[in-house]
Parts: sequence; structure tokens; C-alpha cells
Amino acid sequence: MSGHSKWATIKRKKGATDAKRSNQFAKLLRAVEVAAREGGSGDVKANMTLASAVDKAKSFSVPTENIDRAIKRGTGADEGTARYDEVVYEGYGPGGVALFVETLTDNRNRTAQDVRHAFVRHNGNLGEAGSVAWMFARKGLIQIERDQAPDEDRLLELALEAGADDLTDTDGTWEITTDPAAFGAVRDAVAAAGIPISSAELTMVPQTSVPVEGGQAKQVLALLEALEDLDDVQNVYGNFDISEELMAEVGA
Repeated sequence: MSGHSKWATIKRKKGATDAKRSNQFAKLLRAVEVAAREGGSGDVKANMTLASAVDKAKSFSVPTENIDRAIKRGTGADEGTARYDEVVYEGYGPGGVALFVETLTDNRNRTAQDVRHAFVRHNGNLGEAGSVAWMFARKGLIQIERDQAPDEDRLLELALEAGADDLTDTDGTWEITTDPAAFGAVRDAVAAAGIPISSAELTMVPQTSVPVEGGQAKQVLALLEALEDLDDVQNVYGNFDISEELMAEVGA
């Protein structure tokens, strides 16, 4: 599992009791709304990006009625909503860690200033467009708790038959990666087999990782926290390799 995936799992498990839960809900619903608008459909079966956004919202226990309202706003059934643009920022954190930041904003100047300030304040550097994007690949990522899954051979067979790229065992969690085009089919095949899915989303997977430890690792995670706390930031992806114990300590 990539460092970002471990961090996201820790944050998701913590989310049920986090004081920042309402802010997280707002971000997730904004992503649902934009996916419905940009994908031209409020049907999760016909709009893969929307399906990913809905699955992620549900994994954080966002109420279904809130998700439905966000879809209606995105498709125009509900009017009076702000117009959000997707803007990506790229840069480096402590230790040369590459960071890829996805935002949804109704004020580009404000968002750029906030993101730049977070990088500078936490010993990072905001880079030019394309400076780190080449280090990441868009993938579908499906996570299943090992104790809720069938045996490895059965799960591997199911995943590959549905079009998955790979299955890996990562500290008690099965991680299925797919090409974005196959994501929906693989997710549906797993669900149809009665296997509980802990998370399913389209994500950015680093091609290589940078190991960081000690104080430097804490600086990287502090930068991630600062970026993720910004209202306009949806996702932060990094190619860091930090021990799960340290991430759990910082994320607690």
C-alpha cells in the first residue's frame, strides 16, 4: 500500500469521531456535485467519476439524502449553487517528497494563496504545472479488510476476471488496483460476490516512493494535514514511504 493509501485509511477510520467531520462532509459532497455536473449524468452506473465520489462519501458515512441532494445540484435539478473549478497544484515537501494536490474552488486566487502558504509554512516548495504529475498514475483502488475477504486465490481470480491489474496484501488489507476504465466493473464484481468493500475510489498512485523518517516524516505529515485542512482541497497524493506506526501516531 502506498504511503498515501495508508494515511487515507488512518484518516477514514478516525473520521467518525473527528471534530472536523462536518468540513470533510462538505468536501465530499462538493466532489459528488462536480462529478455529476462534469460527467453529464447523475447515474452512478453511467458516470464512473460520480460513482467513485459517491463511494468515497459513503465510506465516510455521509448521509444518503445529502449525497442525493448534491447529485441534484450537480445535474441542475437544484439551482443556486456555486460554480466550482478543478485546479491541480504540484510541489515538493520535506525530504524531496512529491505532492499532487487536487482542489475544487470558486475562487482561484484564494485557493492558490492558501496552498502556497501551506507549502511555505511547512518547509515545502510549490512547483510548476507538470513538475510532479509524471510520477503518478491514475488508478482505481479498492480496499477490503482481510478478515472479511475470501481466500487469496479466490479473490485474485475474481478480481482478474473482472479486469483488475493487481492484488496486494498490505498489513491486513487487500488492495485491488485497476485501470480507471475497469474500476466500475471490478468494484461491482466484488460487491456482487458479497465481499464487503472498505473503500473504493479513483486515486493517484505514485510510481516510486521516497522513504522519510523521524522529524522529517512528521514534517511531511504536518504539510499533508495543513493542505487537507484547506476548504478547497479535495485530495493530496504523495510518494512518501513512512511507517504506519508513525502515521497512526500523527493522525491520532
